Amino acid sequence: MTSEPPPARVQATDAPGQPEPTPRLKELYRTFEQHSLIPLWTEIGSLMPPQPAPAAVPHLWRWAELLPAAEESGELVPVGRGGERRALALANPGLAGRPFATPTLWAAIQYLNPGENAPVHRHSQHAFRFVVEGEGVWTVVDGDPVAMRRGDFLPQAGWHWHGHHNRTDTPMAWIDGLDIPFQHHIDATFFEFGPDDVQTRATPEHSASERLWAHPGLRPLTRLRPTPATPLLAYRWEYTDRALAEQLALEAEGHAVTLEPGHAAVRYTNPTTGADVMPTLRCEFHRLVPGTRTAVRHEVGSSVFQVFDGRGEVGVGEATWTVERGDLFVVPSWQPLTLAAETGLDLFRFSDAPLFERLHLHRSHQEGHDS
Repeated sequence: MTSEPPPARVQATDAPGQPEPTPRLKELYRTFEQHSLIPLWTEIGSLMPPQPAPAAVPHLWRWAELLPAAEESGELVPVGRGGERRALALANPGLAGRPFATPTLWAAIQYLNPGENAPVHRHSQHAFRFVVEGEGVWTVVDGDPVAMRRGDFLPQAGWHWHGHHNRTDTPMAWIDGLDIPFQHHIDATFFEFGPDDVQTRATPEHSASERLWAHPGLRPLTRLRPTPATPLLAYRWEYTDRALAEQLALEAEGHAVTLEPGHAAVRYTNPTTGADVMPTLRCEFHRLVPGTRTAVRHEVGSSVFQVFDGRGEVGVGEATWTVERGDLFVVPSWQPLTLAAETGLDLFRFSDAPLFERLHLHRSHQEGHDS
């Protein structure tokens, strides 16, 4: 009968700041292992580094490679109970093969063939869909059908029934973002199956949520209480595009309304609070005019970007890439980020910033200014 290895490993090393590795010390360390104890003095460098040292690494996924992989999956892999969704998760090379873009964020390309139905389910994880191209799929949330079109941002708060169906004769792909890794790490996940088919096959131009909530500055008197996540299920591209264009037009007229010269940005917000659309996810859209280069920025927490349109150069950590429409890249915690536009650059971004702000752990650094 073989004995199981001790659950903890403690190594005596002849290194600065460490006690002399005598036989007695080594025997003490074996005792620590048997009792599942690890001394701080052997671990403090990795547990408390001078600044964040993320396991996740900067990485780029090319849309030109993602989409064909999704298309082939559409030919080979059915959608239904078991797999639930035909989604290909971005797996950060630094996270030991886990299907996580960062330690807190999940990102995936989802693909639905003509006439297909993704069955109804609900989960505790907060989610959204962002459409970089195509249309024809409706997501049905608690019975409310919501059209999905290029440039639309469609948030999906946790624990709401939802399914999708494609009413067209062409396939469609989009990006899913969720806080799966965060909820997985803290053991807070719940999941429940719903009906095999969506509650309705209706395809209205505007969902009920939009008819009630998509009126800027106007709020129904029957819905005055704040909600933890946004009740608006679709933030349409035409409004995002106009908001960015007007920021840049005002900048050209001499008004200081942009983040930096030539860099317009907006944040999707919960109309009942003005805060982030979901408690764990922050979602934004950025536009850089041709020739713009942003200041180098560090931020605690991680983010994922998708190029919506244009072409430019991205620097994350020591990596530099030329990016174009559809490409996705990850910015791990505290890694320096800079963006530069060649032909103009539109970028969708989501991050875990609300988590760090609620814990009072958020910190950023840009061109000598801390916040």
